[in-house]
Amino acid sequence: MASTVCLFEDALVSNFFPLVYFRPVYDLRCGITTLREKIRYAYPSARMVLLCRSYLADALKAKEPNHGVNKFPLDRCLLINGRVLADKNFSLKIPLSSKNDIVYVKGDTVVAAFVHGKALEKIAKNFTGIFSHSDFEGLPQKEVDVELVKYPWELVHANGAWIEKDFRAFVPAGKKIRGKVHTGVHIIGKKNVSIDSGAVIKPGAVLDAEEGPIYIGKKVQVFPNAVIVGPAAIEEGSMIKAGAQIYENTTIGPVCKVGGEVEESILQSYSNKQHAGFLGHSYLGSWVNLGADTNNSDLKNNYGSVKVPVNGSPVDTGLQFVGVTIGDHSKSGINTMFNTGTVVGVCSNVFGSGFPVKSIPSFVWGSTSEISTYELEKAIAVAKQVMNRRNVKMNSEEETLFRIVFEMTIGERKI
Repeated sequence: MASTVCLFEDALVSNFFPLVYFRPVYDLRCGITTLREKIRYAYPSARMVLLCRSYLADALKAKEPNHGVNKFPLDRCLLINGRVLADKNFSLKIPLSSKNDIVYVKGDTVVAAFVHGKALEKIAKNFTGIFSHSDFEGLPQKEVDVELVKYPWELVHANGAWIEKDFRAFVPAGKKIRGKVHTGVHIIGKKNVSIDSGAVIKPGAVLDAEEGPIYIGKKVQVFPNAVIVGPAAIEEGSMIKAGAQIYENTTIGPVCKVGGEVEESILQSYSNKQHAGFLGHSYLGSWVNLGADTNNSDLKNNYGSVKVPVNGSPVDTGLQFVGVTIGDHSKSGINTMFNTGTVVGVCSNVFGSGFPVKSIPSFVWGSTSEISTYELEKAIAVAKQVMNRRNVKMNSEEETLFRIVFEMTIGERKI
């Protein structure tokens, strides 16, 4: 019987709201791949089970019919924390199997645990969707040195290094340019550039991979005079608009449309920033749309450490550069300005003059002077319309998830 890897979430998943209201933490992207895909690469022969918060389970099952969701194997498994960034040596530090039960920890955090028999039965019986250290009480522990993320900005900060690691791991050797590159395209550092099949690079575009690799996925379109500076990853089906400036350490997820200036940022799938404006040191969820000339600050005027609101309290990032974090299905109007370290919840519409507040709740409509609740039925109707434009249909499980998250976030609004 094939060995099983079970990805799990722990209590610190709440640090990643609003990005994880609609997804498990291991489906966040960093580098070319998601955290889940990195773990899959570390254990290619293993069967994978997805453990998640209970309210996500039905939607995840509908999306991932070939994976067990919140369903433990009967005999044994290797449980792995979904906040792990697994490199090529991860499976050497944490083997797929062990003769005895063992818990791998980094400080107070459970990184992974190999369990079988009665220990597995007990863990499965007590499973509530979130694991804590106490779930593994009484089992032997071993300290390991692995990379774990605690906040969204850590994914942004690590993105460039992980584009390079993923490029070496996932991009096949040999012919790396399989798409169409028109005459008049300038490629610098060609050995560090991968252009997958179906991609089209138009005349006047510049791909500068001298300082880091550039990955162009399948069916990507790069319009004339766009500039991409590596390390950078443009995922399958995305479009880079004419004259766009995509600077280093940027990942643009599948089926995104991006123009203007982007630097050191991560976009999940189906998000748009089509027009002029600056996006820097930021993380956007899926189905986000930034109106023309939306800009964010990623550096304070005093060059000090940026504080970011997390679960209602400011957290000092210790970083000089932190941009905006925007949850799924949120939108900004034209000329919107986001202050340094702003967080925007899911399904919100931000517009108006001046800088909005730094913590914008989920399911709201407005900006600085007036803010109101975005009616749930209208939010769902708009989301369906947006998705239909990309030939994606919202299923009943996703609609139910919208309703659950609306109720979960009532406390944020306080309107």
